[in-house]
Amino acid sequence: MRSFDEIFEIAAGRHGGAGELEKKLSKPLTAEQLAAKTDDRWLAGMTKSIFQAGFNWKVIENKWQGFEAAFDGFDIQACAYRLPDSFDALTQDKRIVRNPQKIATVQVNALFIEAIAAEHSGFGRWIAEWPRSDYVGLVDELGKRGSRLGGATAQYFLRFAGVDGFILSRDVVARLIAERVIDRQPTSLKARRAAQEAFNHWAEESGRSLTEISRTLGFSI
Repeated sequence: MRSFDEIFEIAAGRHGGAGELEKKLSKPLTAEQLAAKTDDRWLAGMTKSIFQAGFNWKVIENKWQGFEAAFDGFDIQACAYRLPDSFDALTQDKRIVRNPQKIATVQVNALFIEAIAAEHSGFGRWIAEWPRSDYVGLVDELGKRGSRLGGATAQYFLRFAGVDGFILSRDVVARLIAERVIDRQPTSLKARRAAQEAFNHWAEESGRSLTEISRTLGFSI
């Protein structure tokens, strides 16, 4: 397995040099910033990622103000307890994408967030306190306890929320295979743990965030 510096050099060579590559490496939020984010914003982020999955992201982005209005600004209490009364109307609401299965996730995930927030003084605090060395564990927990938050959807949700982690995209996986960390798309927990160990090694070696490392791996292909 190459060092992070060697992989960075490969990526820099493909993207106009080290300076240009650095500009493309987004950094995660701090633990304090994550903990301060209100529960409604976490539900909004979950919902956006769920609706974007398998769909045109630009369509969702263009309709997002309509989503915010239709779901009462993703107020947790409204979405957890009053959404069933408006479910039929939402499936006909032209302000949003009218996918009944995805609309139903909003209530389930609102209840999930409410439960976690009660246990940890806020959903954001729970996220912030989760160790980055077990990022795959956080992704798996979201998949188990949330609705339609499995795999890539959870990874993109966390990335857009500013959580330090990695996305097992096609290019990142290709680099992990090239480094012999894994030998195929990591569908098993064992393979995802192997990826986590490699990211942890590169993070300790470089002092970089998992987010920066993930982006660098992707840019190296």
